[in-house]
Amino acid sequence: MKLFLLRTIFIFAVSSPASHAADWPEFLGPNRDGTSPETGLLDRFPKGGPRVVWQKDTGIGYAVPSVRDGVLVLHQRIGGEEVVEAMEAATGAPIWRHSYPSFYQDPFGYNNGPRCAPLLTADKCYTLGAEGVLKCLDLKSGKQLWLRATQNDFDIPQAFFGVGSSPVLEDGKLIVQIGGQPDSNIVAFDAATGKTLWQSGGAKTWDGALMHGWPGEPFVKWDTGHPAFQKMSSYCTPVLATIHGKRHVLTVTRQGLISLDPTTGAHRFSFWFRSPREETVNAMTPVVSGDLILISSAYYRSGSVLLRVRPDGKGADEVWRSLALEMHWSQPSLVAGHVFAFSGRNEPDAIFRCVEFATGTVKWERDERWPNASHSKLRPGEAPPNVFGRGSTIFTDGKLFALGEAGLLGLFKPNAQKIEEVSRWQVPGLTYPCWGAPVLSGKRLFLRSENKLVCLDVAAK
Repeated sequence: MKLFLLRTIFIFAVSSPASHAADWPEFLGPNRDGTSPETGLLDRFPKGGPRVVWQKDTGIGYAVPSVRDGVLVLHQRIGGEEVVEAMEAATGAPIWRHSYPSFYQDPFGYNNGPRCAPLLTADKCYTLGAEGVLKCLDLKSGKQLWLRATQNDFDIPQAFFGVGSSPVLEDGKLIVQIGGQPDSNIVAFDAATGKTLWQSGGAKTWDGALMHGWPGEPFVKWDTGHPAFQKMSSYCTPVLATIHGKRHVLTVTRQGLISLDPTTGAHRFSFWFRSPREETVNAMTPVVSGDLILISSAYYRSGSVLLRVRPDGKGADEVWRSLALEMHWSQPSLVAGHVFAFSGRNEPDAIFRCVEFATGTVKWERDERWPNASHSKLRPGEAPPNVFGRGSTIFTDGKLFALGEAGLLGLFKPNAQKIEEVSRWQVPGLTYPCWGAPVLSGKRLFLRSENKLVCLDVAAK
């Protein structure tokens, strides 16, 4: 309980009365957990909603933008090219544009654009495309500094929905989940040159491992030729955390959670976590608090598991396992010992829930299913549903901003005793699917649908 209280004190300490703005330079923001230290934001939406600062039509894709030092970078697909576009965050005015050919076609009929958020440093921009093209660009000019075509450089079976795990950076190492056989599921590249530094995760990790949660709990018999083991990458972005004094890179692959030493790639521990059914993925990024790790999936018989890392850092044990949370791709918000999240695999089973982190107890829930569940994509001229569906949340300034699948924007107080919705507003121009979480920078909220980007002013007046 002390860990939860300390985390809460820290969050509200950085949210001091003095108004504060921050960047959002990578997937899940400055803390890589869907939180921001920004303050001085709206307590409720004004009549007619927050002011629209600017908006623009974009290419297709699910990748949310990243913002640093007043520069917003968006990765998108336009025609036969993937385009990395930098623009002024305050106005949307173009700065530079970098493009390259893309031949990706989604086998399930989803759009063919990139899925991974750009990663921005003081002088570089890293992107990972739907086909696995990893690039380093100069942030000031857009000039390419290096390129790795991971599909050519490694043995990577085609993923279900393209490449969707964003890179992370640690001590000059760009760590990427690429899904290479037999033991290059997770690869570290030199951030300055693109050179491969280490690779890990795969056959050596899982062969003989206990298949937790499966009937009879058999042991893994790794067979590269079997479909269950051909696809190894997931849509979960790696997490970097210090646990019991040791640094871990934690990634939920298609087979389950892997912990590695980020310096060397050495295996620390692994935990089998996947649905017994074939066409399934893991997509939620782990939630880490102290020595506890929450992993979740929305596919058949997956649910959630809370793990406690052992003091030696070489294993993790179950604290609880439950269907209280079934997270598809969005990231739950952990606030004061409680998880606030939109649970459910599809629109017909979407539920907004508050779950106690330590026990898995559901404190409250609200139905967010679409009124007409016979179809999931809005037809031309059809009014958007006044529900969130499988929404996404971020936590900042003591409040939750939530974006629904069809562009419904909500503002909530994170109350574990009851649902406390303060405001809601259907964002004009946003339509299904809005599958990326809100991005916050400089008191501006950036929201993306499949083909539109909207910038809202959320500063307190």
